Formats: sequence, structure tokens, C-alpha cells
Amino acid sequence: MKGKILFHYLEKAYNEKKRLIAPLLGFPALKLINSTIKLAQQNYYEHYKALKSIAETFQPDAIFPLMDLSVEANALGRYTLFPVDDSATVVTEEITNDELEKMKEIDIRYDSRLLGYVETIKLMRINFSNKILIGAYVTGPYTLAGLLLGASNAATLSITNPDYLKQVCEIVTEKILNYVKLLINAGAQIICVLEPSAVMLGPEQFNLFSKNYVNKICNLCIDTEISVVYHICGNSMHLIDKMCESGVDALSLDSKEAGVDLVAVAKKVPENIIIIGNICPTGNILIGKPEDVCNEVNNLLIQMNPYKNFILSTGCDLPKEVPVENIKAFIEAGRNFKIEY
Repeated sequence: MKGKILFHYLEKAYNEKKRLIAPLLGFPALKLINSTIKLAQQNYYEHYKALKSIAETFQPDAIFPLMDLSVEANALGRYTLFPVDDSATVVTEEITNDELEKMKEIDIRYDSRLLGYVETIKLMRINFSNKILIGAYVTGPYTLAGLLLGASNAATLSITNPDYLKQVCEIVTEKILNYVKLLINAGAQIICVLEPSAVMLGPEQFNLFSKNYVNKICNLCIDTEISVVYHICGNSMHLIDKMCESGVDALSLDSKEAGVDLVAVAKKVPENIIIIGNICPTGNILIGKPEDVCNEVNNLLIQMNPYKNFILSTGCDLPKEVPVENIKAFIEAGRNFKIEY
């Protein structure tokens, strides 16, 4: 843990009685440059410009690109829809055994849209201040399997045909690992594994179809300074122990409105695993006033004051419609808070 870059930044801030602040700001950044989700997801310089606007306007401690769960599935040939101002969506289609065999041969390292995300990371690393950590997303193994098979079908297979689902998870994990290598070579310092579909699994199923494969990503980064983060949307309280066992450096968790009790998590998680979260992305920060945001952030920081291993963030990526003044209130409240110890 102590060799990981996220821990170094966290420890430095803590010694100064500060918290690292890293809200997930990809989509609101598009308003700052008057762009669309479709354009940013398909034009890496437009994407970079949006993220650069985050760095200049808000100066968070870490910046992640747009959250996009379609990248790897699209690279594997799945039919994908690209609305102008909504996230790309993978259309659920039946997958044949022949198609699955063909996927084994596909080298996603040459997919143009995937390479666009790699180029975005490269531009961030070259041009951003070294005070800002560069994060990158990859789709989690179970979620990617669900995008290929259909989420409800994957959940059914976890019970009726677990060996087949394992086979699919093994195939997609190999592809994810190739993507991770590209992102690291481009300059990513944090790899965040997006595993929203896994919230539907019980602990033992999660162990079989997510944790064991995420552990391979952790092993890839084990001798580097790269930090690996597990992000699950929704109420993941029943999965916290298994998430910690995966070998990740940090857990990125959803809001209390989704059912996550961050203090309860902090009491059970080892100190060498960082907790990231968990202001509601669709609550005060979206529909409230700046003073409401400040109060919510302060309350969370007070609750988490005893825990050194905490980074202030949002429970998930913020909607594009979040007012700029509310994001500034979030950042300002975080900057003004002083840890007591």
C-alpha cells in the first residue's frame, strides 16, 4: 500500500490536516466547453478539453474522464448506440458460441474508440499539473460479461451455468488487462474498475465472477505505483469484505441515499484500504443551493474525521446538469475543512 501513489498523496494531505478532494466531474465539464457527450466520447481532443476545463476551473486532486461502460464491449463488436447527449449504450443481443470464440481473437488494443480514451489520458498526463492525479476507468469483468450476455441473463447464468459465465469472465478479463496496460503506458496513475452490475450478486457469487478477476488487475499493478480502485454503484454494503479481499487500494462507494453507510464501512475496512465517496450525485449538488452542498459536505467530513483513509468524492459520476456553483461549493467546503487529530 505504501508504495502506491494514491496513498502518498493521501498521507501528504493528511499531514497538512487536509482531505484529498476528487469529485467525479466528467459530464458537467462538457457544459464548460459547450460540448456534447457523443462528441467527447468519440473525439479525444474534445474529451481532453473538457477535462482540462475541470483542472482549470475546480483544481481537484484527481481527475477521471467521462464514465463510459460501453468502451470495451463496443471494441468487442457489440452494437452500440451513441445519443448526442447521453452515455453510449450497448444494445443487448443474443451472443452465440461462435461469436464468443471470435471475441477471443479480437485485439481491442487496436480499436479506434478505445484508443481515443488512451490518447485522452496521454494528453492529461503531459499537460496537467503533477499536483493532479490522472485517473482512468475500465469496465469490470462481471459488468462487461453482462454487457455481452445481457445483465439479467448474466445474473441467471451465475446460478444455472456458472462455468459458462466464468468462461466469459475469463475472456473479458484478458481484454481488460490489455486495456489497463495501454492506460498505464499513457500515464494513468489510478485505474478505477467500474463494476455496477455486480451489486446484484451475493458475496460468494461476487467472489467468483468479479473479485477473483479484479485481483488479476491488481496483480498487474502490484509492483508499480499505480493505484487500483473498485467502484460499485448502489448498495454494496454486503460486498465490502469481498471488495477488500480483491487486492485493490481503494473502494469508491455510492451515497447514503443508495444505502451505503460510509462510517460503518470505515469501521470495518483495514486502514491500508482507502475509502472514496460518497456525496449523492443527484441530491443537493444537483437540485440544491450552494449552502446546501456545503452543509452536506461538512457533515460528511465531520463524520469521517476520525478516519485517515478517506477521500472526499461523489458517489458516482455527476450528471451534466449539475450547476457549476454547486461544484465550486463542494470543492470550497472540502478545502476549508481541517482535520482534527
